Amino acid sequence: MRGDGDGWVSSTDGAHFWGLHGAAGLLLRAPRPDGSAAVLLQHRAPWSHQGGTWGLPGGARDSHETAEQAAVREAHEEAGLRVEQLVVRLEVVTFEPQGVAWTYTTVIADAPEPLETVPNRESSELRWVAEDEVVQLPLHPGFAASWERLRTESASLPLWVNREG
Repeated sequence: MRGDGDGWVSSTDGAHFWGLHGAAGLLLRAPRPDGSAAVLLQHRAPWSHQGGTWGLPGGARDSHETAEQAAVREAHEEAGLRVEQLVVRLEVVTFEPQGVAWTYTTVIADAPEPLETVPNRESSELRWVAEDEVVQLPLHPGFAASWERLRTESASLPLWVNREG
């Protein structure tokens, strides 16, 4: 059911995590004119959890969704992106806390170029950022903890060839 994943779960140590069925985010890459990669980042609205930090479009998974479906849906809701604009490359479980059956999965995808975005109320801003410049921003703690791993994982993937590539 649409929206049935909204809510907090608690681990045995009292930590809270958004998404009754886990959560997922989209790490969208696009080639820059020099061939290097840019990634789409979301500046989280001040009122949101960890507001004022930069991270990925993403959120709670609904009960019927895969991580890929949730990440793409959230990217559409939060950035106006459409699934037909993307090529999904890989899913990486980037956080799995102790004491609760919950995961955060980052879905790595590519676009042929930095796409136009339309932020919703959960975003102060959306920005294409060169991979080398990501760490210069105040990052969401979860994203900060997984960025180097994600960057390493994505470096082994083709950036954009075409939908068949």
